[in-house]
Amino acid sequence: MQIKQISIFLENTSGRLAEVTKVLANAKVNIRAISIADTADFGILRLIVDKVDEAMAALTKAGLTARTTDVLAVEITDEPGSLARVMELFQATKVNIEYLYASLEGSPGKAVVIFKVEDIQHGLHIVQEHGLSVLEKF
Repeated sequence: MQIKQISIFLENTSGRLAEVTKVLANAKVNIRAISIADTADFGILRLIVDKVDEAMAALTKAGLTARTTDVLAVEITDEPGSLARVMELFQATKVNIEYLYASLEGSPGKAVVIFKVEDIQHGLHIVQEHGLSVLEKF
């Protein structure tokens, strides 16, 4: 099952990240995974949160531009080579990765890797077919 990721478009100015985290904190939304990609002028903040609908409502009310995207949250063993094995599987089965980031928010001895893939259904089929744990939420 895929999960929802929130992407927020931010001007690359001082205090913008603090503003977003405060909006979410005030809405009682917990951030489970976070990534930011930036350029000279703007950034894209990507979040996995515990309450997507509440987060989107709070962000919209605060005047922030946000959207949701389906991603795969794959739990892997927290040891050298685990990510490489998933990468090899994706390469062999033609799962095109657009981007990824990780969280240590998994079970003990596990890590969670968030994958944005070109074809979410194909990616989901491949990880499930090969016995990888796909999280519905975390």
